[in-house]
Amino acid sequence: MDNLWTDGDAKAAIAHHAAKGIGEDLALRVYTTRLLGGEPRLVLHGGGNTSVKTTAVDITGHQVEVLCVKGSGWDMGTIEAPGLPAVRLAPLGELKGLQALSDEDMVNVQRCNLLDSKSPNPSVETLLHAFLPHKFIDHTHSNAVLSLTDQPDGEALARDVFGKRAALVPYVMPGFALAKRTDEIAAAHPDVEGLILLKHGIFSMGATAEEAYVRMIDLVTLAEKRLAKETRRIFPGATLPKEIAGAAEVAPILRGLMSLPAKSGGREAAQRFVFEFRTGPEILAFVGGKEVARYSQQGPVTPDHAIRTKGTPLIVPAPAAGKLDAFSKDAKTALDGYVAAYHAYFARHNAKQMPAKKELDPIPRVVLVPGLGLFGLGNTSKDAKIAADLAETTVAVIADAERLGTYECIPEPDIFDIEYWSLEQAKLSAAAEKPLARRIVVVTGGGSGIGAATAAAFAREGAEVAVLDRDVSNVKGLGIACDVTDPASVRSAFDKVAATYGGVDIVVSNAGAAWQGKIGEVEEAVLRQSFELNFWAHQSVAQNAVRIMKAQAIGGCLLFNASKQAVNPGADFGPYGLPKAATLFLSRQYALDYGADGIRSNAVNADRIRTGLLNDDMIAQRSKARGLSEADYMGGNLLGLEVTADDVAQAFVSLAKATKTTGAVITVDGGNIAAALR
Repeated sequence: MDNLWTDGDAKAAIAHHAAKGIGEDLALRVYTTRLLGGEPRLVLHGGGNTSVKTTAVDITGHQVEVLCVKGSGWDMGTIEAPGLPAVRLAPLGELKGLQALSDEDMVNVQRCNLLDSKSPNPSVETLLHAFLPHKFIDHTHSNAVLSLTDQPDGEALARDVFGKRAALVPYVMPGFALAKRTDEIAAAHPDVEGLILLKHGIFSMGATAEEAYVRMIDLVTLAEKRLAKETRRIFPGATLPKEIAGAAEVAPILRGLMSLPAKSGGREAAQRFVFEFRTGPEILAFVGGKEVARYSQQGPVTPDHAIRTKGTPLIVPAPAAGKLDAFSKDAKTALDGYVAAYHAYFARHNAKQMPAKKELDPIPRVVLVPGLGLFGLGNTSKDAKIAADLAETTVAVIADAERLGTYECIPEPDIFDIEYWSLEQAKLSAAAEKPLARRIVVVTGGGSGIGAATAAAFAREGAEVAVLDRDVSNVKGLGIACDVTDPASVRSAFDKVAATYGGVDIVVSNAGAAWQGKIGEVEEAVLRQSFELNFWAHQSVAQNAVRIMKAQAIGGCLLFNASKQAVNPGADFGPYGLPKAATLFLSRQYALDYGADGIRSNAVNADRIRTGLLNDDMIAQRSKARGLSEADYMGGNLLGLEVTADDVAQAFVSLAKATKTTGAVITVDGGNIAAALR
């Protein structure tokens, strides 16, 4: 483990914070916290915490001793000074005399002693930091330390590796009891550099920020060197099919199986997940091992992971290429078994709870697929990435643990206590989900104009959005370079979306362009080119969307950008209107043919929108031909209002939300009776 401290960076941090009125202690606390948080082998996604004992000025102007400790919700890798809220130290120290303290009272005391009531909740391990006498304290979930202590003889191994440099703390659930026990052990070993919390993590302490940080690096390095001595072969492989199906084929099947159905029936899922796929030599060896059902089902490598990944992952059979129906059936059997086991796990441990807990959903957050890799699941792509990151860390920790001995984590009752601990669940609490959360949306031609406005509108509604366009250089999020007139390019793009997010829920087939010319005089090549983009591309996009939606079996929504030319043709616009008329019919044919699969199909008929289809030159030309100003031409409708790309985008969003509407066409043109549909 590299020591990343430099005097130059430390001085720069002090100067940077001084300009904001922040003292040296807190400046260095932020600096070394970021050093620790930037190393994924030490800290991942909100895990770990740090503190410094210093002084601050209260509202009366008096200097008071405070503990600046990492606040809940802050990531150590990007933390700023507000992420280390100041808590009055003396009242926290007085709690040592108590024999017991409930979690609720502990949180209340900590919040009541914040210098700023707007600060985030101090870490659940605040009292541990407060009870120890050291000025700077660091806490991480080091992979190497976990591999060493997540063993049946982890205590003996840790004692051998760390000797007198660190004291050992048996596993105790975080909170008041752990703070008391750790303080007792630290008091009995006043000269140690750190504390090894068995099957949990490591603390280092120091009189300065540098000393505490360097001690963390040095202690972790001792564990790494011990593990490096082990060369035992691990994870002997199981027999797998000769050819394995790809992630783009497997993910939609799993996503559909793991979507909870709506209570009202129908195909529209009440709860669905976003996926994140990971693979590589280490992961493939892990998921494809003969004993994967043993080592992967022991539990999380550190208790903190349970709130993100549940106690165990789901293992599904290896998906043989060309045999996805059999895989789907076998995966459902595996999932049913997992769900039943989770219900039994909850009932087993909830019977001892006072008051009783409310069961969380039984769906796994990590899925192991032999021969392919693993999937992380979450309510958003960010959550899915977190689950996948933790799963990758689990693979690394268990691999090192198995080289050394036999992986063993905390007992199941302790896993339950952490998973259902109100203070940990509070980390996941958030505002109510947006209407299209958990939905995966594909927008073609989303790099500009109506497409870009539509992609942004769906993102604001909480959806995960993938943009398909020839040029995606300016696309925020997932942009996939795609030629929608090339069926192979379209299929590849949809496969990438499925492999990235797990599937597809809503598709806005928007890409198009307007060719002009008198229909009796236009060149055949122009007409065919228009049909390629304005009809065949829509068919190719819809076919691929339906392919994935049917694999998911949880419904879906197709949305087509039609045009008033389809129902109210304009002079010299036959090359554009003819394929658009076919596309309007296409949308209704999909509604007819796939309604039984829960797939809705609707269209938006828009007119006079300033985009690539109707650019400034065309607007000027048409305005002049009618003897109108550009403003009068663009607002030449019954309402006398100019219609924008955002207006069209909102129409697409509204149709996506209309779960009982299919075969419909919404007109967005400010009022043009000649183009109105029944």
